[in-house]
Amino acid sequence: MQTYISSWPASVEAEKFPRTIAVLGSTGSIGTNTLKVIEQHPEMFKVVALAGGRNAKVLAQQAIKHRPTYLGILDDSGAAELKDLLPADYTPEILTGPEAYKTIASLDEVKIVLSSIVGAAGFEPTLAAARKGKIIALANKESLVLGGHIIREACKKSGALILPVDSEHNALFQGLLAHDGIDVSRLILTASGGPFRGKNLDFLKTVTRDQALAHPNWDMGAKISIDSATLMNKGLEVIEACHLYGFPPEKIDVVVHPQSIIHSLVEYIDGSQIAHLGVPDMQIPIAACICFPKAVPLELKQLNLAEIGTLTFEKPDTNVFPCLKLAAEAFSASESHPIVLNAANEIAVDMFLKEKIKFLDIPAIIARALEAHSGCDVSTAESVLELDIKTRRDVTASIA
Repeated sequence: MQTYISSWPASVEAEKFPRTIAVLGSTGSIGTNTLKVIEQHPEMFKVVALAGGRNAKVLAQQAIKHRPTYLGILDDSGAAELKDLLPADYTPEILTGPEAYKTIASLDEVKIVLSSIVGAAGFEPTLAAARKGKIIALANKESLVLGGHIIREACKKSGALILPVDSEHNALFQGLLAHDGIDVSRLILTASGGPFRGKNLDFLKTVTRDQALAHPNWDMGAKISIDSATLMNKGLEVIEACHLYGFPPEKIDVVVHPQSIIHSLVEYIDGSQIAHLGVPDMQIPIAACICFPKAVPLELKQLNLAEIGTLTFEKPDTNVFPCLKLAAEAFSASESHPIVLNAANEIAVDMFLKEKIKFLDIPAIIARALEAHSGCDVSTAESVLELDIKTRRDVTASIA
C-alpha cells in the first residue's frame, strides 16, 4: 500500500519465529494482555526487555516469569524497589528514566517493539524504534498524533514496519490487506459511545470521576477510559488513521456501535464494506500484530452472533461530545495543532481524574488551547517536544 505509513507489512518477508520482543508499558492494560498472548504461545517469543512506569511490584512479577535481560522503570526509587523484589539468581540490567525506554526500543537484539506507553511519553521510544528499523506493534496512538509525519519519514529511511494494535486500526489493517488502497472510498471507525452514550449536556455537567471510568465494554487504563467517555479517544484515532493510511479526515467516518463487536470497516468504491468482527478483547489485535501474518488460537470466549442477537449503529453527537470534532479540525489546521490538542487533553484529563475540574471542562480547555494556537514549525522531534511542553505549561497556568 503506497500511502501506508511504512512499507506495507503484507509485502515484506515475515520475521521468523521465535521472535525477540520488547514490551514498553508492560504493566498497563495493553502490556499485560501482550504477556498473556506470549504466555499462551511461549515457543514463538523470547522476551528480551520489559519496561513499566512506577509499578515495580507488577513489573517484578512479570520479570520473574519471563526473565528478560533488560528492565525499564521510570525513576531510581522504583529501580531500587524493583531490585529488592527480584530473586538473587536473576540480575537483569535495570534502566531508568525516559532514556531507558528509548534505549530498550533501540536494542539490536530486539526485533519487535510493542509500544504501549500511555500518552505523549510514547512518542520518543516509538520514534527510536522506527529509526532503528524495528517491527513496531503500535498501541500508542499519541506517537502518531504528535509526530506521524516524522515517524513516516523515519520508517522510509530505516525500513521499519508498523503494525497497528488499536482494535479499530487493526480492523482497518485487516480489511485492507488484499488491496492497494486505490479502490478504497472511505474508512469507518466504530465507537462504543462510552459510558455516557445518549446522555445530554445537563447530565454531563454532574458526572463523577467514577462514572466516567466505568466503560461498558472495554477494560482500559484510567486515561484512555476518560478519553473514551469524552470521545477524544475516537478523535485521536481519526488522526491516527490519517497518518497510518494516508487518508484525509473527510474520508474517515465514525459510527457509534454500542456492542463493540464490529471494530471498524473499510468501504470500497463498488459500495461494498469489509468489517472486522470479534469479542471486545485486546488479546485479538495484539496477537494479530506480534504474530503477523500468522493467526494463533487464544483462550477467549468465541464470538456468537446468535447470542448477541442485535447489532446497532448511530451517528455520534458532536454537540454533546465536541472532542471528536475538535480532533478532526486540529488535523486539518496544521501539523502542530494536533500536538496542542493532545497536550491540552492530557492535562485536562489528569485534572479531572484528580477531581480539580468538571467533566465538561475537558473539551472547553482543549478548545481554548486550540484557539490560542496559530501554528508553528514542527518538522523535527525536538520542535514537537518543545511545543508539547509549552502547551502543557500554558494550559496548566490557564486552569490555575
